[in-house]
Parts: sequence; structure tokens; C-alpha cells
Amino acid sequence: MLRSLGVLTSSFLLGSVSLIGATSLDVGSASAQSTLLKQSTLLRKTQPSADALRFASVGGRTSVPYGWLDFCHRRPKECKVPALPATNVKLTAQNLRILNRINLKANNDIKPVSNFEHWGTMVDHWDYPVDGKGDCKIYALYKRKLLQEAGFPRQALLMTVVHDLDNEGHTILTVKTDKGDLVLDNLVDEIRPWNATGYYFLKRQSQQNPNIWLSINQRGGTPKTLTNVAKLVD
Repeated sequence: MLRSLGVLTSSFLLGSVSLIGATSLDVGSASAQSTLLKQSTLLRKTQPSADALRFASVGGRTSVPYGWLDFCHRRPKECKVPALPATNVKLTAQNLRILNRINLKANNDIKPVSNFEHWGTMVDHWDYPVDGKGDCKIYALYKRKLLQEAGFPRQALLMTVVHDLDNEGHTILTVKTDKGDLVLDNLVDEIRPWNATGYYFLKRQSQQNPNIWLSINQRGGTPKTLTNVAKLVD
């Protein structure tokens, strides 16, 4: 009788230990799953979506390029403009045709010469192609002017300073569209999304006020020559 009671007690204790162990494993498994779920959610939050990558993220105010200040001093009417709400261009087939036409026109009409060769100074000189020659700033300003004349809003046409693939200073025109930031570049005839250039973006004009410049400090993806921007059109 005593031996039977001992066996029963022993069996009860073993069963309790097994139950406790199983409960611990269940709790540990649930905790691990919860941790993995949280990590997965955090990873999704920290990784930008495909749509977010279409637009360069701008930071706070930064220094205004000397060339723009000098341009404004010589052509005050170009810069004494009111602040306006930010506006993006709707990327329709017609608007894309206009962008391509003007980009190619400027690239073909202007003879490329260095700033020093053109103006006899290393100090940046921004202007329109009054003599049919110029460097990257002249191309970008001219495209901006032609697009405004074609009806594109000023707030969507932003002078942008980058480092090119050779890590040299370079200026391009960013066109803000509802499908992302597009780049008009005198070095490449094709219009590309900003994140297909491989350039390091430093700063650009504010959409609201062209006399305010905002920092970017972001790499524009990897360089792609053929991107077929037409696929972005509705």
C-alpha cells in the first residue's frame, strides 16, 4: 500500500513536471514568434516602398549656390517671385512628349563649353545660352525657362546640384511629377527617374520658393541609361 502510494505520487510529480515543461515551451515559442513578428513589422517600416523611392527626400534649408545669387542679381525679375504652393506635374503622354522635346532641343542647341572657357573665371556663372554656348547650369536654366513657357508650373521645375558619376559637381533640372522625380540632364538625352542616375544629390530649390534651397544628401540609385519612363504614364 505504501509502495503504491509512492508510485502514484511519483507519477503525479512527473506529470506535473512534463506539463510545466510543455507550458514553458509554448510560452517560449509564442514569445519568439511575437519577437519575429515585431522585427518583421519594423523591417517593413524601415524599408521604403517602391512609390517612396520615386521621390528624393529633402531635408532642411541649406546654402544657396553663388551662381543662383549672381543670376538673380543680374536678372532680378527671374527671382523676385511670390511663394506658391508646391505643385507636381501630372505625367501624361502629352506632358512627357513636351519634356522630351524640350530636353532634346536644349541638348542639341547649346554648344558645351566649360565655365572657365566660356566666361574666363572659375566662379560659377549661371545664365541663359545668350551666345548658344554653356555648361550644365546653362542647359538646366534654359530647360526650366522653356518648360515654364510651355505651361509647366514653376514649382515643379527645380534646379538641382549633384555629384556626377565622376564625383564632379554637376547641375541638372528636376521635374516633380505625380509619378516621381524626373531628371533632365545635358549628359544624357533620355529623361530618367532621379533614382536611375547614380548621381549623389546635394541640394535643390524649394518647390514653394526658388530662392530657398533644401538639402538632399542622397544617392540616386544606380545609373541606368534605358529606363522607359513612358511606362509611368497613366
